Amino acid sequence: MAGEKSEIREWFKALVIAVGLAIVIRYFLFAPIVVDGLSMMPTLHNGDRMIVNKFGKPDRFDIVVFHAPEQKDYIKRVIGLPGDKIQYKNDILYINGKAYKEPYLDQYKKNVGDGPLTEDFTLKDYTGKDTVPEGEVFVMGDNRRGSKDSRHIGTIPMSKIVGDAHIIYWPMKDMKFFK
Repeated sequence: MAGEKSEIREWFKALVIAVGLAIVIRYFLFAPIVVDGLSMMPTLHNGDRMIVNKFGKPDRFDIVVFHAPEQKDYIKRVIGLPGDKIQYKNDILYINGKAYKEPYLDQYKKNVGDGPLTEDFTLKDYTGKDTVPEGEVFVMGDNRRGSKDSRHIGTIPMSKIVGDAHIIYWPMKDMKFFK
C-alpha cells in the first residue's frame, strides 16, 4: 500500500513539474502565433504558424509581433530603431542617409509593374518626428501596398512588443528559419 502511494505521489510531482514548465515556456519564453492577413506577403502567408521568441531585443529587419492600438496583435518587420532617420526614395530604403537592400522584397518588386512597391516618404511625413524616438521602433509590413503599419499607427513602444518570430513551423512545406 505504501509503495502505491509513493508511486502516485511521484507521478503527481512529475505532472506538476511538467505543467509548471509548460506554463513558464509558454508565457515567458516562447509562444505560437498564427499569421492573420496578407500584410507580410510574400514573406509570410495567411495561416502560417510561427514561434515567437519572447526574450531579447528586436534588431533591424527582424519580424516582430506587437500589441497594436486596435487591441490586436500585429506582425511586421522592424525597419527603424531608436535614433534612426527613415526615408524611402525611388523604392529604396535609407536609414540615416545610407541605402539598405531589402532582399525579402526583391520577388515582390519584380511582380509590381505599376509604380513603386513603397511610396516615397520620410519618417517626419508620418510621425512628425525626424528620428525614431528612444524606446520605440518603426515597423512596416512586407506587403507595402496592403499593410497597416507605422505609416498609419506611428512608432511602436518596445513595451508593446511581444517578441520576434524566426521560425515558420506550419505548413510543413513552408517551414523555414529567419535571421
